[in-house]
Amino acid sequence: MEKFSDFITHRRWLVIISTLILVALAVFGLVKNGMPFKSDYKVFFQPDNKQLNDFLNLQKIYSKSDNVAIIVAPKDGQIFTKDALTAIWELTNESWQITYSSRVDSITNFQYSYAEGDDLMIEDLVLEADMLDAESIARAKRVSLSEPLLVKKLISEKADVAVVNVTIRLPGTDMSAETPRVAASVRAIRDEFAQRYPDIDFMLSGVIMMNTSFPEASKTDSSVKIPIMLLVVILTVGILLRTISGTIGTLVVILLSIIGTMGIWGWMHGYLTGPSAGSPIVILTLAVADCVHILSTFYYNMRHGMEKIPALKDSLRVNMQPVFLTSLTTAIGFLTMNFSDAPPFGDLGNMVAIGVMLAFVFSVTIFPAILVILPVKVKATAQHKRDMMDKLGDYVVNNRKWLLPVSSIVIIIFTAFVPKNELNDDFVKYFDHTVPFRQATDFMQAHMSGMTTMELSFNSKRSSGINDPEFIKFVSDFTDWLRTLEKTDHVNTITDTLKRLNRNMHGDDPAWYKLPEQQELAAQYLLLYELSLPQGLDVNNQLNVDKSSTRLLVTFQNLTSNEILAMEQKITEHFEQQNSPYELTLASPSLMFAHIGSTNIVSMIKGSSLALILISILIGIALRSFKFGLISLLPNLTPAAVGFGLWGMLVGEVGLGLSVVMGVTLGIIVDDTVHFLSKYIRARREKNLSSEDAVRYSFASVGKALWITTMVLIAGFFVMATSSFKVNAEMGLLTAITILIALIIDFIFLPPLLMLLKSSNKQEKESANNTLSKDETPQLNPASTK
Repeated sequence: MEKFSDFITHRRWLVIISTLILVALAVFGLVKNGMPFKSDYKVFFQPDNKQLNDFLNLQKIYSKSDNVAIIVAPKDGQIFTKDALTAIWELTNESWQITYSSRVDSITNFQYSYAEGDDLMIEDLVLEADMLDAESIARAKRVSLSEPLLVKKLISEKADVAVVNVTIRLPGTDMSAETPRVAASVRAIRDEFAQRYPDIDFMLSGVIMMNTSFPEASKTDSSVKIPIMLLVVILTVGILLRTISGTIGTLVVILLSIIGTMGIWGWMHGYLTGPSAGSPIVILTLAVADCVHILSTFYYNMRHGMEKIPALKDSLRVNMQPVFLTSLTTAIGFLTMNFSDAPPFGDLGNMVAIGVMLAFVFSVTIFPAILVILPVKVKATAQHKRDMMDKLGDYVVNNRKWLLPVSSIVIIIFTAFVPKNELNDDFVKYFDHTVPFRQATDFMQAHMSGMTTMELSFNSKRSSGINDPEFIKFVSDFTDWLRTLEKTDHVNTITDTLKRLNRNMHGDDPAWYKLPEQQELAAQYLLLYELSLPQGLDVNNQLNVDKSSTRLLVTFQNLTSNEILAMEQKITEHFEQQNSPYELTLASPSLMFAHIGSTNIVSMIKGSSLALILISILIGIALRSFKFGLISLLPNLTPAAVGFGLWGMLVGEVGLGLSVVMGVTLGIIVDDTVHFLSKYIRARREKNLSSEDAVRYSFASVGKALWITTMVLIAGFFVMATSSFKVNAEMGLLTAITILIALIIDFIFLPPLLMLLKSSNKQEKESANNTLSKDETPQLNPASTK
């Protein structure tokens, strides 16, 4: 350490220039390979995810279901007026020009079939907008509100809202560019129609707009939250430590850590997603901690009479081990996010782990080099002067007999509320109410239908099985049962079309609105219907190529993940009760998110448990004490338990974002424990202080740095908690709460525990084997020794 600190202080310009060159090389990876943002919701799932593969297989068999829903809401609440129908007719026609559109459905181009003598006529429900008169508008209203394929799918029951649904078929070669291209095309049309029809509101929902909202929410967060967080850090470090030079040095470390991380991620051909886009804020927050500990000891030394260079060298010597250990344990904690079933959280963990280790390297190299160069003025402090931490140390020591049992009881009480948390999620609510997609989706839910969907594929196991009267009756009966469910908004099925065609072929007699009873008749109806359909409006979205299977698209109210899983089970059980020879496949994005939410928490508990054991072993090895390794388990484990208990009391729902909080916080809260324990052990082993005075010493030497870093961390994660992306917001909020709880436990619970489990100095010195250096600085304040 002596040689290392001599090199840093004497070769300071070499250190600064070398560091900047290395960071520039890292940034070259970002420039060369770029940093694409993957907005497709499928990135949340592993390639071998069963629900994802079921959904992709259905997409291959039938047409893709990625869509844009353009909501048309006249301000007078009347769809069936000439102006509103004209707007829908024009919007339907122009929507074919949307980038990558493959199909457009609305009430105006609905393929209305009717009998004219012995002929079957099939045509758009509204042929031409300029032909609209009272009679044709009345017919459009009558047909639309009586057709089960349209009600609550393309027209509301009250006829006050309509939807133009555009099916998008993305090439899939560059999703980061294709999705924004579609969104820009749709928004251009939306804006044009908003100007053309000022008395009608046009809103955008659907899968494509949801995908678009991921990068947009993240970019908004990055452009606003990072500058705010930088300002918070500058103010916090500057005001609490009263140092301009230290603030400048800290800012350099933060920026280099973020830039270096993004550069390395670029070399690794990484990409950004909604969760991983929050990594700069997390890195920014964590990079402060190392600098504050070095600064705190450095300024403490100078205030007690040491010269600048010796004070800085001593600070490096004292803090090197705990700062390295805390950086390593923090990295391990974030690396546990790779246990997550959602790859974006693994990416977030990997990026933050890289950033944390870079921050450690920069904090012990370029940071002290900058401090040597910049002017530092510190007023000497009288030896007898006592600060807040000295008083807190005395308070904890003097009240240890009741603090330990009372804090233990409080911890147990809060932990008891952990089971109150329910694993639940609603992926529509991943965005707050400021996001246009969320506003449009909530509006559509209130007036027409939700966005929760399930695709049911029934396989007859033989070619042209769709024409088999038994099979189509089975599908029809299943459709009727689905429509009886309380949460069902709409069911899109080919059997409704067959019933309508059968009625048309019998002179539109309502009594014949039923399935054809002969296979040949069903085949003829279907063939006649397909031949009459215009290009782009075929039945490939409902039938496979050899007509052996059919797909039902069921739309439900916006369900939570638990409700979706319950619905899946109910549908599966009902199918099995029929004892049919057919096969059923269930799939949808809603189902995928519901399953991953329930399995992710289990995976993260396994990862966090492994990390907790590994971190405790590392602490035991570093401190050369198996006892302290075991003791560290309690203050490292209890903050997350208390945090989730508090969450269970106040909220009671844990979604995809919160499922990774234990891994995130574990690596961070270990820092306080390591720093406090390392100072306590030094005082016991090297200074021969009693357990009580060792606690006082720990408060005096590291207490201020711990609460300053905690305040910065809390501020950083609270800034993250204001994100419009709910996954990041909830993760930031609970992490901030857990970090605060960790500091309280390390100040109120850990010291009494150490004093209770104290052993003799002689025993500790023998177990330590003299591993820690002597001449510890800062010294224990004499006024606090009793």
